Amino acid sequence: MSPSDHHPRRQFIVGRQSQNSQTSNVLGYLIFASRWLQAPLYIGLIIAQLIYVIVFWVDLGHLVTDVLTDWGKLDETTIMLAVLGLIDVVMIANLLIMVIIGGYETFVSKINADGHPDEPDWLSHVNATILKVKLAISIITISSIHLLKTFIEVGDLGSDQAHNVTGETYTATGVMWQVLIHLTFILSAVALAWIERIQRPTDHQAEADAEAADLPSHPSAPDAAHPAEPASTAVASRAAAAALGKPRER
Repeated sequence: MSPSDHHPRRQFIVGRQSQNSQTSNVLGYLIFASRWLQAPLYIGLIIAQLIYVIVFWVDLGHLVTDVLTDWGKLDETTIMLAVLGLIDVVMIANLLIMVIIGGYETFVSKINADGHPDEPDWLSHVNATILKVKLAISIITISSIHLLKTFIEVGDLGSDQAHNVTGETYTATGVMWQVLIHLTFILSAVALAWIERIQRPTDHQAEADAEAADLPSHPSAPDAAHPAEPASTAVASRAAAAALGKPRER
């Protein structure tokens, strides 16, 4: 085969490689841009948070109305359960805001909040693992509130004169399962925190190595492979070279 036959074949191969590279780049950009499909999900969570705000004020209004109209019929247990219900709504709203901000920052796009006085402390170092740990802790807090409401309600469970404030039915088996589920949440959070602690030294070492690689070497620092020659040794070598008539090293 003559050299002229190799030339069109080489151009064809180069052209195919260039076309494949362009297709791969376009596909990669499309996949990377698909993260914006999650943006409407976070907008939906913002609407859900607005609904929880409305629920909070409605429940608070009912509590204020009951206090003003039926003050004599209210007892400490009823008010405590109502307040725990309000705290429950607030904790769920905090969970929502953590998912909205942390999830958007981690999976969609960076939030330019650097230097803002209201920037959360955890936002500067948030990642998927830390976000899971914080969510697990928030879920444990919400579960604790529900468990506390149950304990207040079933303080005299099994008694013939058991008093039910909320009208819900509690059994010993149901309370036991609620405690076991709460313990499961705690174990899950501990496991996630342990995994995050295992990964932390590796991440810190990788960041330290990257920062060390980016640091420029000092101009006066000697090379490790070629250490600097002492001044007295350099002068002596030049004098010996001059005495022997050899050209002086520069």
